[in-house]
Amino acid sequence: MRTLVVGTGGREHALALALSRDPAVTEVHAAPGNPGIGEVATLHAVDPMDGPAVAALATSIGADLVVVGPEAPLVAGVADAVRAAGIAVFGPSGDAARLEGSKDFSKRVMAAAGVPTAGSRTCTSPEEVAAALDAFGAPYVVKDDALAAGKGVVVTSDRDEALAHAAGCARVVVEEFLDGPEFSLFVVCDGTQGRPLLPAQDFKRVFDGGRGPNTGGMGSYSPLPWLPAGTVETVMADVVAPTLAEMRRLGSPFVGCLYVGLALTASGPQVIEFNCRFGDPDVQPVLALLTSPLGALLRAAADGDLSTAPQPTFAAGAAVSVVMASAGYPEGSSTGDVVVGAETLTAETDVDVIHAGTARTDAGLVTAGGRVLAVRATGADVADARAKAYEGIRTISFPGAQWRRDIAAEPLGVVEGALSRG
Repeated sequence: MRTLVVGTGGREHALALALSRDPAVTEVHAAPGNPGIGEVATLHAVDPMDGPAVAALATSIGADLVVVGPEAPLVAGVADAVRAAGIAVFGPSGDAARLEGSKDFSKRVMAAAGVPTAGSRTCTSPEEVAAALDAFGAPYVVKDDALAAGKGVVVTSDRDEALAHAAGCARVVVEEFLDGPEFSLFVVCDGTQGRPLLPAQDFKRVFDGGRGPNTGGMGSYSPLPWLPAGTVETVMADVVAPTLAEMRRLGSPFVGCLYVGLALTASGPQVIEFNCRFGDPDVQPVLALLTSPLGALLRAAADGDLSTAPQPTFAAGAAVSVVMASAGYPEGSSTGDVVVGAETLTAETDVDVIHAGTARTDAGLVTAGGRVLAVRATGADVADARAKAYEGIRTISFPGAQWRRDIAAEPLGVVEGALSRG
């Protein structure tokens, strides 16, 4: 099976690695990829936002399966262009990707499906925002309706800050605050049914202790020893099944990864948000533990029949990913800084490097984005994997490198979890 992974980041590198380990996958290609992906795949200089170009590339290489990684191409309809070319694609249509592309659409789907989630109001004027803030009270939760790379949310007790954030958005969703630690569940969907992967937890704030601005994610771990038994089954029954049914009713069946971001409240799990793709970096440790073939699972979903693929299986133990970001992140990023030591870590030592914002130049491997790379490790338990990941961090350097020292040190608390949502 020839596969094509669309995207440039850490999620796409983790997917390419997992696909390359599937015995049924004969070739892995990426558009455009990054230097890390280039170690296991053939790279093609194709714009991931250009649907016809991605479809043409998939046709020219004889791809049997295309996996569209990032949300922006999915919302833009890249998966539709590939399907129109007659090629199996793992990723929702542009219509179905509105589950992430519009917070308002997502909340309307949840309401129609009876999914447990926070109460909300969609607002287009300062007066509507002010009324919603007063109705729900502090802490105030204000989300940009459109895509914002995980940074479009403000959770604050400062009413003026909430109003200012709303003023910078064309349309916002104001929600009631959900009290409880957050976690992620990735569900592979074929339009009718879903197969859950392991739950994970992502640390969004840039500084230790959940301080500083939101980022795309500074680290993650899986599984979650503190999550009550039966939680995944509850989410599948109360969230995933009714959501897939509602999307079918709307004429937009969801085929791809339904990312369910949840808060574990006193009354049980409630949905914070839906995304239409695997999360990054939280999917990295999940894929590190996957022992069943990824290609077969994604192809079965793309073909609309998950019953033809075995249930996902996972290794015992745990995995942890710690992100190393460039100087100035998340407000900006420093590019062109030489990265030293990344080539010394391999999966054979239970530690590997997942590339995100890197590039290859005459100077060697250099930074090319905010989140540069992640050090990912597996171990007997969370503490063991965490120790290995931080040992790996010590072998890598570049000017201005920053990373959190508390990834997976303990479950993400209520305060940081709430501040990180969006």
